[in-house]
Amino acid sequence: MRFFSALAVPVLLLTVAAPAMADDETGRIRVIGRASQEVAPDFASVEIGVETGGATPAAALDSASQAAKGIVASAREMGVAEADIGTSSITLQPRTKTVRQPDGTMGERDDGYTAGNRVRVRLAEMGKLGELMRRTLESGANRIQGISFGLRDPAAAEAAVQVAAVKDARAQAERIAEATGVKLGTVVSIESPPRAESPRPMPYGMAMKAAPRGRTAVPVVAGSIETSAEVDAVFAISR
Repeated sequence: MRFFSALAVPVLLLTVAAPAMADDETGRIRVIGRASQEVAPDFASVEIGVETGGATPAAALDSASQAAKGIVASAREMGVAEADIGTSSITLQPRTKTVRQPDGTMGERDDGYTAGNRVRVRLAEMGKLGELMRRTLESGANRIQGISFGLRDPAAAEAAVQVAAVKDARAQAERIAEATGVKLGTVVSIESPPRAESPRPMPYGMAMKAAPRGRTAVPVVAGSIETSAEVDAVFAISR
């Protein structure tokens, strides 16, 4: 876990907020404390699916269902827990094609059905994500809708950065009090606006063809997740 700031503070780096002011009329010092941190994600989530066609609704759906079973089986073989595997969507719709009519005009004609089945898989071992995608393609998948990275306990990261923001606010107030020759008193109020979280899930979508075994696993880089917080703190001036 790393904290960042404009100042080079050892161990815990905090963002110093501006502006801050001493209010002589009210005998208070008001500051905005800010802090941010970057942590490594502890799970990856990917949506893998298949889209197939058939002459009838049942044929199209059966084909998609068979490929979806292969996706689930591949995830289980890699040790993914049942709770981390789930169907995200099943679709079925008629398909048409454009044909030329006897009178020379163009028209639409029924052309069977298209069915889709998507499975969401969550992996704690993110290093296996590329291998999972490759295996599922070999089992019949032809859609990878997106990848995201996250934290199983985001509240812990939010709490840590909020505490850091409060510490930043107090440090600012102490500097202002020292600079103005007054003594910093107790906290009058602390208000925390909505935290500005900015996780970077690195989403992408692609359509791929099944590849033979022996191909290189898909490279995936998790990056980091950034969380930030700010507090509006008011301190009394002790005379």
